[in-house]
Amino acid sequence: MKFEEKKFEIPELKGISAKNLEEHLKLYSGYVKNTNLILTMIEQYGKVDDEGGKYSVMEISRRFSFEYNGVRNHEIYFNSLSDGAKNLEEGSALKNKITEEFGSFEKWLIYFKSLATTRGIGWAMLYWDKKDQRLLNAWVDEQHIGQLQDCAPILALDMWEHAFVTDYQPSGKKQYIEDFFENLNWQKIEENFNTAQ
Repeated sequence: MKFEEKKFEIPELKGISAKNLEEHLKLYSGYVKNTNLILTMIEQYGKVDDEGGKYSVMEISRRFSFEYNGVRNHEIYFNSLSDGAKNLEEGSALKNKITEEFGSFEKWLIYFKSLATTRGIGWAMLYWDKKDQRLLNAWVDEQHIGQLQDCAPILALDMWEHAFVTDYQPSGKKQYIEDFFENLNWQKIEENFNTAQ
């Protein structure tokens, strides 16, 4: 069974151009294509009963987590920019949980934006820890190094240069982060939170 490329209803965004978004969506499409290709290759090489075939399966499987997480991280990211910006409502379950975990929504936001400025390429993520029923922030290198075990990502901020450099230049990373939150549809994040529980 193949993974399907999702379509997103993303309106005009503050700071993030239609051209940048178009190129970014092509990259997401490539992750879907490569994920499906790797699964096909694993199946083919898995039928080869020799050392070369086994080695090929091992190396292709290693690449799978990079491509697959590229699909899933981007789906969270693009979905959060869909259907127009919407605030996180006062008294919502997610806002209450953020306040409980971090002291206030404002404190969490400062921390998360700071996390997003981590040097290197990767993702700033807000996770729901299913085991301990709590929220966790984390930096994920590339797509896959640092993903938290048994946690569901509910907010994903793409901090690879392709996400912002066309519109902001490398020096504009902080403005990109600010604009991301201006464009964010918090209803989508709340849905992710509710589904994760």
